[in-house]
Amino acid sequence: MTKTDEHVLALDLGTSSARALVLSSEDAAPIPGALARHKISPTYGHDGSATLDLHEYVEGLLGCLDELEQNGHLDGIGAIVLSSQWHSIVALDNKGASRTPVITWADTRSVDLGLGASFDEQAFHARTGTWLHRLYWTRRIPWLLSDDSPAAFAGLPDLVLERLTGERVTSVSIASGTGTLDLATGAYDDEALEIAGVTADRLPPIVPTGWTGILSKEYERRWPGLVGVPVHPPTGDGAASNVGTGGYDAGVAAVTVGTSAAVRVVHPIENAPELPWELWRYRVDDKRAVTGMAFSAAGNLHAWLTGVLRLESDEPTDVEIGATRAIAIPFMAGTRPPAVVPGGSGVYFGLSFDDSPADLLAAALQGASLEIDRGLRILDSLFGQELEVVLGGGGIDASEWWRRCLTATFARPTTVCAEAEVGARGAAAVALGLSPDPGGEHLTPVPDEVSRVADLRPRYGALRDLAVQASSI
Repeated sequence: MTKTDEHVLALDLGTSSARALVLSSEDAAPIPGALARHKISPTYGHDGSATLDLHEYVEGLLGCLDELEQNGHLDGIGAIVLSSQWHSIVALDNKGASRTPVITWADTRSVDLGLGASFDEQAFHARTGTWLHRLYWTRRIPWLLSDDSPAAFAGLPDLVLERLTGERVTSVSIASGTGTLDLATGAYDDEALEIAGVTADRLPPIVPTGWTGILSKEYERRWPGLVGVPVHPPTGDGAASNVGTGGYDAGVAAVTVGTSAAVRVVHPIENAPELPWELWRYRVDDKRAVTGMAFSAAGNLHAWLTGVLRLESDEPTDVEIGATRAIAIPFMAGTRPPAVVPGGSGVYFGLSFDDSPADLLAAALQGASLEIDRGLRILDSLFGQELEVVLGGGGIDASEWWRRCLTATFARPTTVCAEAEVGARGAAAVALGLSPDPGGEHLTPVPDEVSRVADLRPRYGALRDLAVQASSI
């Protein structure tokens, strides 16, 4: 950062919104009132499509900057950082124009790859941290190539960066979310490229964490305060969220709840523990990795149920945590890899006529908590200790009941990050070498809540196995 006494402009490229906000350069804390948001409405299709309009997305983001400019918030900016959703892809023509909308992580279209018995997916997973799953470019690029012949491919953050700076490059963090990166070297993986059917020159070049660009000439008059301000490479939202909540060492697991949810641990890439098959691993920056598990049902599940059940309250405040007899398996949006449970596989077990709408909401939030708990315990085993837990994200910030439920489910004290904008904070911390204090309060679970939820684990696990089996019938 060239002007250390000045503020940071953070661009957060989410699935449900694009945001621009101003942070303190000292601790990455948001400046009150300096936030602009553009709501994003993905388009979903019966064919499994889940897309964003690239032009509308970028123009909405630029509009957020215009709003900050009008309110005087773009004066005194010393750095521009980006946090972005992982896994998106856009096919480009030979002039760099988009041939497809932004295909998001939720899109289930791809092709199956018949690689034969000689392919060692265990070794591939250990090297890239990913699987041959529809989430990744190794299956999406062959699908896109089967319909036409794109000249190149890029992700949403790569194209936003190109729009701002004129340079189409990517970071090691964003590249790791494509499934085509060798985690150890930080370069594109030769076998992954061969499987995808492309060469590295058809993908954005990977720049080091210390790379910076500057805004293109066309924006100098539009935002005079940003002329010459360095633009840093984007950080994947999962990695950024961990760092932003304070989960930036191997003794702390960060649980973030937004549209989806995840539990992750940040650790050095050097001498990283051997990756279990159930977990993914991506990069934070040039020296750190993030290992974890993601879940497709979280804030989206909460929003859907409160609408369907027409609840007057967004929280099941009248339901004691662990008291509802119903068990919900939150597979409404399917599962993330390596499991292949499709969307539309959500299940309730144990319903009775005296269950209320609040009971159904409580069971769903409890089921989501038990799913996250499953991933947390795998991470405990991997790192050889009971990890400290810090909670963050919009869903955590919005629901006191869910915070208590997660704490009770984990059966250990948890720290709540007081700041909702953890992705933006984390992106600033990665780019500028900061260590943000998560702040917040410590939640001490009530003992009988812990025991009652803990008693549900065996039943939940058995019913989850049944739901997985039923999804393939």
